[in-house]
Amino acid sequence: MAGLAKDFLWGGATAANQFEGGWDAEGKGVSSADCCTRGSRTKMRNVTYQMPDGSVNEQMMFTLNEPEQAQFGCFEDHDYPSHRASDFYHHYKEDIALMGEMGFKCFRMSINWSRIFPLGYEEAPNEAGLAFYDSVFDELHAQGIEPLVTISHYETPVGLANRWGSWADARTIDCYLRYVKSIGERYKGKVKYWLTFNEINVLEVAPWMEGAVATRDPQTLADAGKHQLLASARAVQLLHSIDPENKVGNMIAYNCVYPATCNPADVLSAWMKSNGCYFYCDVQARGYYPAYQLKKYEREGVTLTLTALEQADLKAGTVDFISFSYYMSACAAADPTTGQAQAGNMMSGVKNPYLETSEWGWQIDPTGLRMSLDWLYDRYQKPLFIVENGLGAKDVVEADGSIHDSYRIDYLRSHIKAMKAAVEEDGVDLMGYTMWGCIDLVSASTGEMAKRYGFVYVDYQDDGSGDGKRLKKDSADWYKKVITTNGEDLT
Repeated sequence: MAGLAKDFLWGGATAANQFEGGWDAEGKGVSSADCCTRGSRTKMRNVTYQMPDGSVNEQMMFTLNEPEQAQFGCFEDHDYPSHRASDFYHHYKEDIALMGEMGFKCFRMSINWSRIFPLGYEEAPNEAGLAFYDSVFDELHAQGIEPLVTISHYETPVGLANRWGSWADARTIDCYLRYVKSIGERYKGKVKYWLTFNEINVLEVAPWMEGAVATRDPQTLADAGKHQLLASARAVQLLHSIDPENKVGNMIAYNCVYPATCNPADVLSAWMKSNGCYFYCDVQARGYYPAYQLKKYEREGVTLTLTALEQADLKAGTVDFISFSYYMSACAAADPTTGQAQAGNMMSGVKNPYLETSEWGWQIDPTGLRMSLDWLYDRYQKPLFIVENGLGAKDVVEADGSIHDSYRIDYLRSHIKAMKAAVEEDGVDLMGYTMWGCIDLVSASTGEMAKRYGFVYVDYQDDGSGDGKRLKKDSADWYKKVITTNGEDLT
């Protein structure tokens, strides 16, 4: 039985807004993530803004509805975790060397859009920002590591939100394409794997986080989704024209959804809930809006207009491969009062009594990863890439500096076994696996450092203390062995 491909892309993943820091260095502008305060397991993150009378206010990130004339930004006496994050901006050589020590073949990272176009709508890019990523890519290649670059990962220049509502306005498409052209031409030959948007289907769940859209209005979200889908399709075509060797994928948040019971009503509910994962991917992989989504818009009173040119662009700009995050599965029930509510990665449901949970209440289900791979490959018949998978947990630094994270090794081992089964027994075409948060970073949903994912500990704490020292955990040596054996030795 054949194992994983010899050129399988093992590695780790981060996002600029959660990892990079240097939030205002060398001309970088303010991003939507920079305006989000720190939260915790019990406290939601807020978004800060100023009103015309000068008053500074904040609203919860996940339920934000923009007050009229609000101007989003960063203000004194607020704690913004992205401003320092893990300070990769000043530690990138050290961090990439650690990745090299672990034998990484691939590093999934994002470019911070507001580092290249500080307000988002300038005509020319910020040279200092472009030069920084030149240095990062050169360092990666020196270590034999292939960059996988997410073009927009949960940060949008806040200038676009303040000027015209970000992705709610079609003019943002041209700003995004100007950005894509700048980085595509600049890094030709240095980057060949690209992702257009991170977890694009989260737009309807967390519109500020995904695209700096400050409303819950269904029509506005549908318009923003259309604009992002058109931008993605045109970016695929643009990157292919810049370099035919470029491979451009999409990225969705994926939870495989089970019915809570075998009651047909629950089975139907699970199917309908799954469409939240599939809709954007259907458009990006197939090139047209699926019938079920058009019917949903019809029921909601949402108007979708696509010109002949826009339809042609969607068809011509389908992705080369499909990437996704998988942390957990979900359960759906027709009766919303059924069972206990389950926490989760953006898309929750009812608790599955057969699964254990993490410290943050996320259910642990490696079999769900195998099923996710099978279902996605069966649906699209395109190469797949697992670009996020991991366990957020509290880590304890012992007196000698060691960190014994056997719980993380257990989680990763079980999921890699399931991944291998999907490839070896089910025939899934899988390009690679980049574990999420390979070096500790700020949690996107809670804004805390205490929820740690990495193979490497970063000594920054939520109270602002810490010197940023990097400490390898037990899982780092374990993962090195996994990569060296191409997944054969998981002991």
